[in-house]
Amino acid sequence: MTLQELVHQAASIYSDKIAVCFDECNSQPPVYYTYKTVVTVASELSNFLQLHCDFQGIREVGLYCHPGINLPSWILGILQVPAAYAPVDPDSPPALSTHFMKKCNLSYILVEKQQINKFKSSYETLLNYDTLKEHNDLVLFRLHWKNVEVSLMLKDRKQKYEKEKMTNSTNSENSNEEKSEEHMDARLKHCLAYVLHTSGTTGIPKIVRVPHGCIVPNIQHFRVLFEVTQEDVLFLASPLTFDPSVVEIFVALSSGACLLIVPTSVKVLPSKLAAVLFSHHRVTILQATPTLLRRFGSQLIKSTVLSASTSLRVLALGGEAFPLLTVLKSWRGVDNKTQIFNIYGITEVSSWATFYRIPEKFLNSTLKCELPVPLGFPLLGTVVEVRDTNGFTIQEGHGQVFLGGRNRVCFLDDETTVPLGTMRATGDLVTVKDGEMFFLGRKDSQIKRHGKRLNIELVQQVAEGLQQVESCAVTWYNQEKLILFVVSKNDLVKEYIFKELQKHLPSHAIPDELLLIESLPFTSHGKIDVLELNKIYLNYLNLKSECKLNGKEELWEKLQYLWKSILNLSEDPLKVPDESLFLNSGGDSLKSVRFLNEIEKLVGTSVPGLLEIILSSSILEIYNHVLQIVFPDEDLEFSKNHATKRKFSDSNQEETSGKSLHQKSVMTLSCDHELSAFTAVSRGSQILSLNTKSFTRLGLCSSAHSSDLISPTNTQNVKSLNPPALLGKSQDASCVAEVSEAGTCVAAAKKMELHVRWRSDTGKCVDASPLVVIPAVEKPSPTVYVGSHSHRMTALDLHSGKVKWEQILGDRIESSACVSRCGNFIVVGCYNGLVYVLKSNSGETHWTFPTEDAVKSSAAVDPTTGLLYVGSHDQRAYALDIYEKKCVWKLHCGGAVLSSPCLSPLPRHLYVATLGGLLLAVNPATGKRVWKHSCGKPLFSSPRCGLQYVCIGCVDGNLLCFTHFGEQVKHFWFYFMYLSPNHRSKIL
Repeated sequence: MTLQELVHQAASIYSDKIAVCFDECNSQPPVYYTYKTVVTVASELSNFLQLHCDFQGIREVGLYCHPGINLPSWILGILQVPAAYAPVDPDSPPALSTHFMKKCNLSYILVEKQQINKFKSSYETLLNYDTLKEHNDLVLFRLHWKNVEVSLMLKDRKQKYEKEKMTNSTNSENSNEEKSEEHMDARLKHCLAYVLHTSGTTGIPKIVRVPHGCIVPNIQHFRVLFEVTQEDVLFLASPLTFDPSVVEIFVALSSGACLLIVPTSVKVLPSKLAAVLFSHHRVTILQATPTLLRRFGSQLIKSTVLSASTSLRVLALGGEAFPLLTVLKSWRGVDNKTQIFNIYGITEVSSWATFYRIPEKFLNSTLKCELPVPLGFPLLGTVVEVRDTNGFTIQEGHGQVFLGGRNRVCFLDDETTVPLGTMRATGDLVTVKDGEMFFLGRKDSQIKRHGKRLNIELVQQVAEGLQQVESCAVTWYNQEKLILFVVSKNDLVKEYIFKELQKHLPSHAIPDELLLIESLPFTSHGKIDVLELNKIYLNYLNLKSECKLNGKEELWEKLQYLWKSILNLSEDPLKVPDESLFLNSGGDSLKSVRFLNEIEKLVGTSVPGLLEIILSSSILEIYNHVLQIVFPDEDLEFSKNHATKRKFSDSNQEETSGKSLHQKSVMTLSCDHELSAFTAVSRGSQILSLNTKSFTRLGLCSSAHSSDLISPTNTQNVKSLNPPALLGKSQDASCVAEVSEAGTCVAAAKKMELHVRWRSDTGKCVDASPLVVIPAVEKPSPTVYVGSHSHRMTALDLHSGKVKWEQILGDRIESSACVSRCGNFIVVGCYNGLVYVLKSNSGETHWTFPTEDAVKSSAAVDPTTGLLYVGSHDQRAYALDIYEKKCVWKLHCGGAVLSSPCLSPLPRHLYVATLGGLLLAVNPATGKRVWKHSCGKPLFSSPRCGLQYVCIGCVDGNLLCFTHFGEQVKHFWFYFMYLSPNHRSKIL
């Protein structure tokens, strides 16, 4: 049985019944299609595709469109070819959609005519395509993937699953032999129904190919479970890229019911959406995430969605943790009869796996109920197992959920065959008690805080249960701060929430920060948008850093306020006595850490030694200690002793003038050819100072003039390259380097302590080296640029570690970033074969240049001409003019170029090394080879040049040295240093 066969069965019975309603929710009346029309439009599209598509391998057709009256027919038309439909969201970032299409090796895509301009402008530099033919409101494009590595050609994964058979099998030992012989094959003509990708919230998005045999049991079971009839109206709440949309569409169209579709823009307007669903169209069945339901707000839910007179028969909540029963009961109006279900599943075993109907006695009970809601019972054809950390199935206790079933299997990423009955790990933790499963949270929601394990979803559940909280969300910001975001029912005081949380949560679960917001952001899939929440918190920090204390009196007042707030003494109107001790006043070690964080946020800088002072000294001594840092030039009435010299070791630094260097997170961009003065520090301590004659900020003392390229062998003018944000905090004032008016260092740091000032999670391992760009002017602030295997290119504030911008590229990044001559662009290579030129202030793509293989080489900039030189695994070196957006020359180098080119100013040579063992000297203006030397072994390292020589390391352990004329130098001095018996290093 296939999805299209289910629809055809219904259409033969309900031919003239309304199948689809599209309401634009404006002055235009709704548009309706009968079942007969839906099938007719679908058949016309099927014939068109069969005529123009020549499938090779897996049969898939992309669909790029917005929701509309034709949507179900288009999906049905693709399925009837037969082929799987692969939805591409026009509102999704083009880089993410390109990644999806490339990993699918998608050959054909249907684009809605209204979206043609958007499609072409979004993918002009990312896709290579031909326009084939128009069909009614659609245009068919043929896609071409030149790069074999990028296209990720599909492989047969039988061997992999043979190895995993013992772990993934559903049944006992005698079933293993059967499974090794029975597989599902994605290449079979009638196998696949649709192709999606996971959300990527826990890593890189995975491609999921879903067979008809996996999803059809869901449709059949829900039709019975929800008792769907031709009188029902189902709402398409989910986007096509979220697999619950398949359930919504086909449960409706296989039952003779009506499917209601509205524009995406209406879904984000709670009041308008509620009116459309429950007043205008009388929706009877709604499947949604709890976050999507919360968007209506408790009052609207109670008065409309779950009122006594509501049209809604069935409410199925899934995709996230189910709300607490106390919260759910508070949403229900008196005499509401809606059946409420908890449904659970994962995209990797699309779509749902279990269900649980909330008993009426629980919903109608007046008693407070803190019981969690079970995950319930397996759906048709589904096998559910709970396994412990050793992989053994358990009947009681804690474990991870595994899902599968004989036919309930999907293909992930490059799999083309999968054994029947394969079980997939979900990453979801549950506890099994008396035969029932209760959701605990995701494995990736488990954090280690203050030495103890904590599931952040527990914090959210407790906070949501508070009477004054409308909705809330919790994030683990930068893996170091627990942030609670709250939408309140009325004017709410933060202290009230903290006090209530302390009644229900252990001390290690109390959030570091609480933010009151107007509404929760959510993704297109209806889940809480964690990235957007982090941006909200980042903006909050930026605004807070701009608020200056007016003087030491205000510091004393706010210090007292924080003291009372954290120790729950807010109602005490009396001043805190000067001699009060934190621990004696109700504090503990965890509250002291929170007190420290609040003080440092208040003053906008870190305060060395403050935690020890909090734990051992009075509030007056705490005040004096902070005062020395914040107002060092003031007369300190209460201070017993104070420093005589300003310290430069804090993350938010001040210059000798005392002017604050706090920066906003958004920089302004000069025009493309306007030069910005800056100094860039890249791997190997390479220093490039451009467009400036002197530079003294952040302890950097350089006499480099415009267009000077300073090699590591000629750095006598660089006395210090230690940005204060990276220096340790020392009680000894001798660690301060003084800077003369002439801009030279008169005293280098005598003492340095290294410790972690900040850290930033890039999502995957980092093979690229960070690039530090330090402007010669006060604004913008110094920036660190770094890429990672998570496809993310990130710009971070050097002082604070705050994310300035983040861009998702088409594949993983091992290339280190390079800054353009003007300072306005960052250039980085990518595994998808593209060289990305990004605007340094925003991450916006200025230009992409395609090579024919992965680019792991880090680009080098010519400070005279502004050309960028970069190598590729396609065995070529390229000279790129990023301002004219063209390739000036390219040179075949006789081997893949992994290392970075090196530019010598005199003589003007560009040195390129290859994995074929060649070192080449190239004329940087023409791309002509000057000389080459074969080293006989692969050259992974990058060449480095001085005034007389160019050197390079070889994999055989030798360091090779050449003159600029290509003559190898046979003898040169080097010294050995043994760091330890296990870690020996040669220092030259």
